[in-house]
Amino acid sequence: MTAPSTTAGPSALRRLARPLAALGAVALPGLYVSAVDPNAPGHYPTCPFLQATGWWCPGCGGLRCVHALSRGDLTTACHDNLLAVALFGVLGVLWAGWFWSALTGGRPPRIELSRSRLIGLGVLVLAFTVIRNLPGGAGLAPPLV
Repeated sequence: MTAPSTTAGPSALRRLARPLAALGAVALPGLYVSAVDPNAPGHYPTCPFLQATGWWCPGCGGLRCVHALSRGDLTTACHDNLLAVALFGVLGVLWAGWFWSALTGGRPPRIELSRSRLIGLGVLVLAFTVIRNLPGGAGLAPPLV
């Protein structure tokens, strides 16, 4: 006589492996940027877009933003790169949903990026880039180092 087969899903630890690995992949570089100040010259290379054009790219100030956030300075982080702060918030919420679904064995959240959403995102990034390079948008640009 054979025992009835029970179909048990993967263990909670196995389900949590991917969200925790993703957290580690983000946390380790974040810890480095927290320890090595991007505001001190010579620690990080200059942005090639900034060097070639004199314009701040959408990512310029991102390392300074992470450094400020690691110190709890939200005002400075928003000044250094407001778009990055918003992106980190969205990614944090998405990661929390992924972690929760892995913990409870539910379905992971899905992001549907339709054509119109991608175009809207591109327009947002382009507008942010242009505005932060205009004299009136200087508050959105990080300080020169």
